[in-house]
Amino acid sequence: MKKILLVIGDAVELLDTMYPYFRIQEAGHQVVVAAPEKRRYHMVQHEKPDDWDITQETAGYHLASDIAFRDIKPQEYVGIVLSGGRAPEYIRYDEDLLRTVRYLCENGFPVASVCHGIEILATAGVIRGKKITTVKKCKFDAEVVGATYLDEPVVVDGNIICARTWHDNHLWMREFMRQLDV
Repeated sequence: MKKILLVIGDAVELLDTMYPYFRIQEAGHQVVVAAPEKRRYHMVQHEKPDDWDITQETAGYHLASDIAFRDIKPQEYVGIVLSGGRAPEYIRYDEDLLRTVRYLCENGFPVASVCHGIEILATAGVIRGKKITTVKKCKFDAEVVGATYLDEPVVVDGNIICARTWHDNHLWMREFMRQLDV
C-alpha cells in the first residue's frame, strides 16, 4: 500500500481536501493527513455568489491530522496533495513542510496542487520554469517565482499536477492517480 501525504491547515478548502482524501483511499492507497500539529482542523467552503466580486467563505467539516509536519519522513511517501483554501497562506512558511515538498518534487514523485496550494510550491522554490495553473487570484504568486500561468482546468509539467479550483477535481485527481499508479 502506497502512502500519500494530504496537506491541510485551518481554513483548508473542504472539496479540495475531501475529494482526494476519498479518491486515493478508493484506489487502495493510504492517505496520511499532515498539518502544522497533530490535532483537529477546521475546513471551509468557498463559493462566489453572482452578486459578489470575490469568494464567500463558510464553515465546513473538521478533519484530524495524522502527523505534524516536523515528524514527516519524506522518504516514506510516494506522493503529496496540496489542498487550497486559505491554509496555504500560512503553512507555506513551515520549513518542515517545505523540506518535504522539495524532497518529493526533486525525486520525481507526483505532487498535486489545487487553488492556493500553488503558494506552497512557490515558497518551496520548485516551480521556476514550470507551467502551472491555479485560481486566478494566485497567478501572481506563481509568476513572481518564474512559473508560467495557464488558465486551463489542469496543467501537468513533469511530476507537478495543478488544478484551478475544486470544479476541476475529477480531472486533477485522474492525472495524479495515473502518475501514482505508473
